[in-house]
Amino acid sequence: MMSDYTGAELFVDALADYGVSHVFGNPGTTELPVVHALADSEIEYVLGLHEDIAVGMAGGYAQTRRYHSHHDDSITPLGVANLHLAPGLAHGLGNLYAAKVAGAPLLVTAGNHSSDFRHEEPVLSGDLLRMTRQFCKDSQEILDVEAIPTMVRRAVRTALTPPTGPVFLGLPLDTMLAETDASPERLGPIPTAGSGDAASIERAADLLTEADAPVLVVGDHVARAGADAVAAAVDLAETSGARVHGEILLSEVDFPMDHEQWVSPIPPDEELARTLLSADTVIFAGCSTNTTLTRHEGDLVADDTTCIHLSDAVHEIGKNQPADAAVVGDPGDVMTELATRLHDRLADERRDERLDTVRSVKEMVEGQLATMGEGDEDDPRASKAELVDALQESAPDAYIVDEGITAKYAMLTRWPLQPEQYISNKGGGLGYGLPASVGAALAESQREEPRDVVGFVGDGSYLYYPHSLYTAARYDLDLTVVIPDNRNYRILKDNTLGVMGGEEEEYDWQDMEFDPPVDIPTNVESHGARGQLVESPEEIAPAVEDALDRDGPDVLDVLVHD
Repeated sequence: MMSDYTGAELFVDALADYGVSHVFGNPGTTELPVVHALADSEIEYVLGLHEDIAVGMAGGYAQTRRYHSHHDDSITPLGVANLHLAPGLAHGLGNLYAAKVAGAPLLVTAGNHSSDFRHEEPVLSGDLLRMTRQFCKDSQEILDVEAIPTMVRRAVRTALTPPTGPVFLGLPLDTMLAETDASPERLGPIPTAGSGDAASIERAADLLTEADAPVLVVGDHVARAGADAVAAAVDLAETSGARVHGEILLSEVDFPMDHEQWVSPIPPDEELARTLLSADTVIFAGCSTNTTLTRHEGDLVADDTTCIHLSDAVHEIGKNQPADAAVVGDPGDVMTELATRLHDRLADERRDERLDTVRSVKEMVEGQLATMGEGDEDDPRASKAELVDALQESAPDAYIVDEGITAKYAMLTRWPLQPEQYISNKGGGLGYGLPASVGAALAESQREEPRDVVGFVGDGSYLYYPHSLYTAARYDLDLTVVIPDNRNYRILKDNTLGVMGGEEEEYDWQDMEFDPPVDIPTNVESHGARGQLVESPEEIAPAVEDALDRDGPDVLDVLVHD
């Protein structure tokens, strides 16, 4: 090995050995050794014009590659973002939070000042580990070049081991410039969360057998565990005769939405959530965000409800409700074992009685949800329902990256989405959806048969990071972004009414209106993508079809009413 082999080159070689093909970043001086080492490697550096865009792109890339890895063991579904010192890392914290809540397997790095220079408090200084620890599974700094092989291997394994999530590594300038003759360590296989404790599964099976009308609430840890886990959820639902809902803030497809036992996602509304969670027995499978947006006045789940919890995340077991049975393990493996034990215990007559209850509840809920997103019939702009219907008609098999916020539930209640078809901003903070769409489009471009990628991003969300489109155009990514544009922060108006009470006409909404509106198509074109304003419902489907037929990034600014 050459004597001038540096820590930066060793770091990059370790990433390459572990299957990393892209690093997302916005470079600064302390990152230059890594950037130059990447230029001499097979790994492609993907430039973002803001650090939070880089993290969001890496997150969407990792979430999408995780789906790919469920079908191809050779894929390492790791997103890597390289940021710059304390201010750059601070810029990236918004989407680091989003990646944490989404369980995106990320390695986030930031350059730092040399360890023998920090006592002078140079410009851009800050405590990188303190900034990241609340959002990461682990946060460390590599202070010795000889520690690079072990610490990088450990960080990658931590990010990829269920429950997956971000890990941070600080990369000081002196460590990256130091010479070494070390080499990367082998990564080794990544373990699953296991099949669960047999006695705990037995107790869960007993409780399910005794139930009258059980409810299965599937959370996004199910989809993260793979297509087999989603199939296991179907098997458990069919075996138990359970009514199925998605957790509040459902952001992946954890159960096929055209299945006869699927009823709906649970909305973040206290009364509706309490109604849908009203059952003698509730199974919480892989849930993590199953609570309302703001404080609820009463319990969402009655105190006398029997609760069964299963998850690959210990922290989520019994978090908001007591667990009468608790199983820590891979959600798919646990549900498969639970269904197997339940199969011979539950008489067909009992199962049929439960399914009759499911059908009656489903009919009631569908009646309540049928008009969601339809809005004012006299408004010449499209309703959110019309937009979703046109999208489904034009791109039924597209891969959706959603940050539609107030348009989200029109999509989740009208489009029978399938596993591995949809991811959404689970964290609630705006600004993840558009960068994540770009990362998803890059991930899809690596497949032999890429899917169409549609970013469904509200106008308020789009305006956080419109310069994400520069990256999409720079790398000629095939991406169609559809903006449900009501030219205001509708979610804040809805939340105002929910928190403050009163009627809409009682409030001055000036600070929540985009008046005058931003010319989004012109803004889009300034970043090298194609932009189009869509003003009427009948224009939507043709515009979507034309955009999908073209290569490269397109943005459709679709006017919708509230």
